[in-house]
Amino acid sequence: MFNAEIKSAPDEDICILIKVDNHQFNYIVDCGEAKSLGVKECMNTNALFISHTHIDHFVNFDTILRHQIGVQRKIVVTGPKGITDQIQNRIKSYCWNLIDKDAITYEVREILKDGEYKSTILRPPMWEKEEENVVAKTTVFEEKRFVVEYEILDHKTDTIAYLFKAQDKTKIELRDGLKGGKWVRELKDAYEAADEEKTIEIEEKAYKAKELFHLIHLEKGKKLGVILDHAANEQNHSKIKRKFTGCDEVYIECFYKDEDKEFAEKNYHSYALKSGEIMKACGIENAIPVHFSRKYEEQDIIELIEQFEKAKN
Repeated sequence: MFNAEIKSAPDEDICILIKVDNHQFNYIVDCGEAKSLGVKECMNTNALFISHTHIDHFVNFDTILRHQIGVQRKIVVTGPKGITDQIQNRIKSYCWNLIDKDAITYEVREILKDGEYKSTILRPPMWEKEEENVVAKTTVFEEKRFVVEYEILDHKTDTIAYLFKAQDKTKIELRDGLKGGKWVRELKDAYEAADEEKTIEIEEKAYKAKELFHLIHLEKGKKLGVILDHAANEQNHSKIKRKFTGCDEVYIECFYKDEDKEFAEKNYHSYALKSGEIMKACGIENAIPVHFSRKYEEQDIIELIEQFEKAKN
């Protein structure tokens, strides 16, 4: 369902591209340097998910903007408190006298607290704030086949961890000599609406929906988590367990080696041991450590990943 690719090299600032099966758009988590992030990948991106606006997570926003100008559609940007002003200020620092007013629209969704974000529209050429509304939702982005939930973590500033969550699917197992037909969709609709008495007609024979519910099984939607900069403390770990337990795949920051945990604590980052332990506590088999300190050489990163894997298993 979700196919994530780290677009930044180990010595570059973090950027993750997420593609969705049979879906025309991409999604980007954080705007690090990421030289391998292509022009078409930026143009085809439908939403940007920003964890926080430290320079190593936000420095490449202008380049992505550069490639998106002219797509003539709305693109969503989500992030923590203050991101609306930061996006607007970045954009307004350029001259826009030659741009068409329909070249692009940004909707910035600024996460204010759990279950609430502020939506603001920015359009060229003046990029003034329009249609500002506070929205009460536990999801910050929705598509037909998936939603994106979030958790606010502490990095001595708000930092947003994102959960991409595919919708559950109802599947019907054809047996007892039954053949497919429009009744399949009708039965799914009845199941999802809990309408046990709905009449379902199959080859001129009428059934109550509840008589056919045994043919249905629920396929749980895949879950992909991205947890970037956060302090490795009890409060953050409690939130991570609440939101990400049972995910199919999680990308988690692993900024420092264990022997540098004092730097991690000072800078409100996680380190190999703690990132591994919280993934183990969440039951995440496919956990990928990302976003390493740029002070490390290749061998240091190998050792860091080994420490993470040892703690995770």
